[in-house]
Amino acid sequence: MKSEQTEKRLKTEVSKLKLMKMKKLLFILISIFIVNMSYGQATSKEKELSNAEKFSSKAGTLIQKEFLDVGTIKKAEIKVIHYTDLISSETVSAVRFEYEVASSYSSDTKIASLDADEIDGLIKSIRMMQEKVFVLTPANYTEVTYKSRGGFEAGCYWSKGDWATYLKLEKYDGKSYVFLKKSDFPELLTLLEKAKTMLK
Repeated sequence: MKSEQTEKRLKTEVSKLKLMKMKKLLFILISIFIVNMSYGQATSKEKELSNAEKFSSKAGTLIQKEFLDVGTIKKAEIKVIHYTDLISSETVSAVRFEYEVASSYSSDTKIASLDADEIDGLIKSIRMMQEKVFVLTPANYTEVTYKSRGGFEAGCYWSKGDWATYLKLEKYDGKSYVFLKKSDFPELLTLLEKAKTMLK
């Protein structure tokens, strides 16, 4: 009788030990998973760069930057930048948007760069929004967005019975929005067409 009780007690103790080991293992696995997830999110929120920005930040180069003013829309300045590697004589151009955001303590300039090969796509997207999107009256909330490789966005969304338009200069920065009206799009197109002629 005693041996049976001892055996049951031993089995119970072994079960408890196994359960504790499983709990520890599960805790370790969950901890590893959480660390990996948070690391993944931190790295994915790094600023995305256009090809021109990558070119200008290459190590071992001597880069000259020439800034040409194109114009301003809703306090956002549009410029063309010519990057020249003075060692190899290689040149790259980009269109740059700059928007100063003032807070009660300081001001911060939000910047977006679009590569020369992206300008046609942006111009075409804005035209399509004007010609095909703004004439629609969706039954539900709707968004239409153009995105560049550097994280810049131009788009519109259906809200309160009308299309609202915007530019977003930095992908992960909610303070980098430049809110426009539909009536601002022709001026934006004119400035982009002008910038296109200034690219090398």
